[in-house]
Amino acid sequence: MKRPLLPVVLLYVCGILAAEFVALPPLPIIGVAFLLAALALSLPRFRAPLLYPLLVLAGLANATFHTATISPIDLRNLLGSEPHLATVRGTLLETPTLRVYGDEPKPSCRTLARVKISSLRLDKSSWQPGFGRIAVTTPGVLTNFFCGQTVEITGVASRPRLAVAEGTFDYRQYLKREGIHYQLQAESENDWQTRGPSPALPLSDRFSRWARHALALGLPAEDESLRLEWALALGWKTALTENVSEPFVRAATYHIFAVDGLRMAIVFGIFYSVLRAIGLPRPVCGAILIPLIWFYVVLTGWPASAIRATVMLTIIIIGWVLKRPANPINSLFAAALIILVWDPQQLFQAGFQLSFFVVLCLVLIIPPVFALAGRLTAPDPLRPRQLHRHWHPLIQVPARYVGDLLVTSFAAWIGSIPLVAYYFNILTPVSTPANILAVPLCVLVLISNLISLLFAFWFPAVAELFNYAGWFCMGAIQVTSQWFAHWPAAYYYITAPSLFTIFVYYALLLAIVTGWAMQPAHRFSKVASLIVIIIAWSCSYCRQLPVTKLSVLPVHGGTAVYYDAFGVKNDLLIDIGSSNSVQSITKSFLRAQGVNRSPPLVLTHGDLHHIGGAEPFLQLFNARHVYTSPLRFRSTGYRRILGRLGNVPDLLGTIRRDDVLGNWTVLHPGPADRFTRADDGAVVLKANVRGTRVLLLSDLGRAGQKALLERTPDLRADIVVAGLPAADEPLSDALIDAIHPRLIIISDDEFPISERASPKLQARLSQTRLPVLYTRKSGAVSLEFRDSSWELRTMNGIKLRSSQPDLAVAIGESPPPVRSPGFSRPGAAEQPSSSSSEDDPPESPDDF
Repeated sequence: MKRPLLPVVLLYVCGILAAEFVALPPLPIIGVAFLLAALALSLPRFRAPLLYPLLVLAGLANATFHTATISPIDLRNLLGSEPHLATVRGTLLETPTLRVYGDEPKPSCRTLARVKISSLRLDKSSWQPGFGRIAVTTPGVLTNFFCGQTVEITGVASRPRLAVAEGTFDYRQYLKREGIHYQLQAESENDWQTRGPSPALPLSDRFSRWARHALALGLPAEDESLRLEWALALGWKTALTENVSEPFVRAATYHIFAVDGLRMAIVFGIFYSVLRAIGLPRPVCGAILIPLIWFYVVLTGWPASAIRATVMLTIIIIGWVLKRPANPINSLFAAALIILVWDPQQLFQAGFQLSFFVVLCLVLIIPPVFALAGRLTAPDPLRPRQLHRHWHPLIQVPARYVGDLLVTSFAAWIGSIPLVAYYFNILTPVSTPANILAVPLCVLVLISNLISLLFAFWFPAVAELFNYAGWFCMGAIQVTSQWFAHWPAAYYYITAPSLFTIFVYYALLLAIVTGWAMQPAHRFSKVASLIVIIIAWSCSYCRQLPVTKLSVLPVHGGTAVYYDAFGVKNDLLIDIGSSNSVQSITKSFLRAQGVNRSPPLVLTHGDLHHIGGAEPFLQLFNARHVYTSPLRFRSTGYRRILGRLGNVPDLLGTIRRDDVLGNWTVLHPGPADRFTRADDGAVVLKANVRGTRVLLLSDLGRAGQKALLERTPDLRADIVVAGLPAADEPLSDALIDAIHPRLIIISDDEFPISERASPKLQARLSQTRLPVLYTRKSGAVSLEFRDSSWELRTMNGIKLRSSQPDLAVAIGESPPPVRSPGFSRPGAAEQPSSSSSEDDPPESPDDF
């Protein structure tokens, strides 16, 4: 068998996947696995059939063991689901890393760390032992803390926050795959203390500090190009802020900053070329290269992507040294098996999946393409050799290099399309030409950096020369990536494909590139299977076509409502939140919905919590039209925004009562209305969405509600969405009687505190016996409308259908007790969660 590890890995992976759906205690699974192993050893005749279930059980047992709550002092048993004021004591698993958010001159920063817990104290009670890992978030910069220290930290311990809305990054799920189920939010560095003797500074930290200084020798200042060099050569993630990273993401060149297979292959190639150039034999080269590349992994801080790449390189080098027949696919599956035995949760990591499928596609696509190119460029065999055309090496060598790089870049792009779309909601057709320049420049940067580090200690002049070379090449990568990102059709933001679509894509791709689909054997079965797959995928896709979606997003005290109509017309966006909300919530959500250019935007009123981010939003999405209320609001920020939008021709428009925007009718305000409060003049919209009446009230105050009642004879709606007026309560009793809704959605938020639905309001609405959802608790609300029916989902797991007889029972909400804002804990003062403030940026996949 050419690839004996292929079935082994597939069966083992089936066991890991089974652990996601089957909740069983690990000890019985391990017992059954040992029983099957004993039977396989004692019964040679049945050994092969017994190995198949044994491998599945091995994957199931390993995955269950890594995720099950076994210890009685596990953090999941001690902390539960409620927030606690906690002091934890444990060991830093890594040196805290700094993340910078926002632009100059006022960027915000946050320090992230992981701690292995040994003991903790909850709500000022006595100390108790604890087991598990916790993510620690601290505003600002931490100093003098590093991996291996025993620390004591005080803060609010809680479950990590869920995804803001469907399709956006789920920080809780991400940490769960890392074996972390809780987040500790400290207020400042003052909440950190060291305990016990401090160990020596880790080698990776010492090297990183020295290397950053060495790579800056001779350069006039620390600029963006230098910081990106640190990220490229040393894995220094602080440089990769969102604004800096965005051009690289759009040009599909961001992968050069990950310590992944590409960088490890480049480092290996550099040292291999040097060793072979000085005449060292193959066994000696392998004996030097294996510890050398692992030492580089140590110096960069053991990133998971580097470990994955180095495991595979080690397997390939060992086979190469021993002169064993090389089978890259078998080596790839061997590396995958080692990694998944070490940590089964790696299977669900985006980095593991991308590395595996990209390398697999490179191995499968490149050889047949080169073989085809060789046949196309081969000389005519009937012509004498003397008449064959020979290209000069000055043309032949560069052309072959560019061709090889073109094929490699294209194969890598083909192998990554569905996974990049699934995890990052982007499609990058510009990937291949962009990487033709970025990858060679990346090689030059790494060569310059390595030479600089070798000479920095004893010959600084040479180090300075190569520092300038590396700095120039890094600047060239920046410029070319930004240039490619501005090409027409360079990138598209798209909705994430379904798992079934990803499966179909890779199944068809692998069937084609392996040649299996073209083989004459079982041709009828192959065609029949293809037809069944196409029909199943088409049915799955067509089922989503007639759906109209409405999403209600709480955005730091405001509300953003996105109406995605069936087809490409009649979409509408109502409010977008503050400037911070646009960057952290609205932008990510709309890109996850595949929005590349904003639909018409309605700014309901002058509250900056609702419309303060209009200018940065329009720079990001380039809306076709912006509509505002006909009333004048006293907010200077609102007037400044309108003044700037008015300078753009044909952008700004006014809507008033009885105007129609696509499927929506404006009910309020009228052009002659005058109100003393901005909330009373908020735009009110109503639509009949595929047989379901929806009413959007924004932050309509009492005076506005009264005017709406007096002039609108028919306010009946099945679903009503309301925000919180600054001085009044939403949805007066008279208005509720007029609307007669089946479902009420109140858009409130945890912070600022004034934007929480008051206990008084909750008690009043609970007396109506109507189902009420509060976005502070439920998260963003997603509604899907089909013919005369609708379905609702929230981020905290609530699911409703219009056919359910009692929606209030389905929600399961009970009237809240009247108490002060915030959460109360026995023996602890009320303390808000620091990670939910308006200035707090969202976590990202690069946080850990």
